[in-house]
Amino acid sequence: MRWMRMSGLIVVLAITPQIVRAQAAAAQAGSSTSSATATTEKEIKPAGSGNTGTRLIPTTISTTTIKSTDATTSGSAHIVAPAGPPPEEVNRKALEENAGPDAGKLLLRSTPAGAQVFINGAYVGKSPMLLIVPPGKYKVEMRGGRLETGSQIVGLLANQTQNVAMTLKQLYPSSVSMK
Repeated sequence: MRWMRMSGLIVVLAITPQIVRAQAAAAQAGSSTSSATATTEKEIKPAGSGNTGTRLIPTTISTTTIKSTDATTSGSAHIVAPAGPPPEEVNRKALEENAGPDAGKLLLRSTPAGAQVFINGAYVGKSPMLLIVPPGKYKVEMRGGRLETGSQIVGLLANQTQNVAMTLKQLYPSSVSMK
């Protein structure tokens, strides 16, 4: 019975600060860069009791709202989502733009499928994929979801299509036997 009263109290204490934060954020929604402090009192009743045991607990919440442009320059502790396309798309487009008229093609496949593909150390996406790249020498690395890896050096001539199929090997053994 005692744990039931405590669990009710924990639920109320866990939810109440979130409500206060939401109310404080809604109150200052019109301002772009400001600080606000809200002090409220919350009534907490133990589960299974009437009005006996009512206590008031003061709650102080301090919030700060920062514009997204200010967050990158002010050194804010908040995580800022990057603007623009993901890095793999940028790396892949950079390779394809430099391909020129004598471009070669790399057909990249892995076993198991869905491995991360790195060309000369730059992440370009997941296998299977077709890349159009300039002729030259490339270091192709693939990393699977279960720490499998594979690496290969590929030489590509003008207007050539190379099929690169890698069977990824586990970095660590999946089982250990003792004698």
